[in-house]
Amino acid sequence: MRIKRGDVRGLLAKKRVKVDGVIVTEIAYPIGQFSHVVVDDTVLQARVPCYLMMNKPAGVVSATKDAHHTTVLDLLVDPPSVDLHIAGRLDFNSTGLLLLTNDGQWSRALSLPERNIEKTYTVTLAEPLDERYVDAFLNGMYFDYEGITTRPVKLEILSDYCARLRLVEGRYHQIKRMFGRFQNEVLTLHRHSVGPVELDLGLAPGQSRYLSSEEVFSLSLD
Repeated sequence: MRIKRGDVRGLLAKKRVKVDGVIVTEIAYPIGQFSHVVVDDTVLQARVPCYLMMNKPAGVVSATKDAHHTTVLDLLVDPPSVDLHIAGRLDFNSTGLLLLTNDGQWSRALSLPERNIEKTYTVTLAEPLDERYVDAFLNGMYFDYEGITTRPVKLEILSDYCARLRLVEGRYHQIKRMFGRFQNEVLTLHRHSVGPVELDLGLAPGQSRYLSSEEVFSLSLD
């Protein structure tokens, strides 16, 4: 059914429109991206929210389409019939927790700086670490290109060449650029968690599963 804009008020006045099972008569009635909208017996909108986590392998692009490389969507064995996008990308050779959804409001909220959602990573490096890194990361580093100083990053040295990082922002190639100040190349970068949601250790690289309602809620706006 195609409805012209000028017909909407008439349909509302005749009580022919239902939103989420409720008869609507007001033109200003709010309709969300997942509202169920029906005119008479015809469904006009019936989008269902979808939330997935993937254990992203290296060598795969965090994108929905790419002419030259395998994308994370290509790895979905039984892809849902919705338009997914990525909530917080990982670089081509980075691995670990990747979130995918069709809920734009939910994914945008994950990047709001005021929410201070902490992400946890493990990195391996070409050169050994020392305590200088801990202080430098915690104090923040000035990025001339953006004209900003990074927010404090908690760095825990796990071994000579391995560290765990906890940060609440995600500037362009931020972790690699911060280690670059020490001329120390990042060899591997693996994301373990986003906020309270942790990568399911039962997922092999390239595998995915739906988030539980508790996981979705834990990352939703308060």
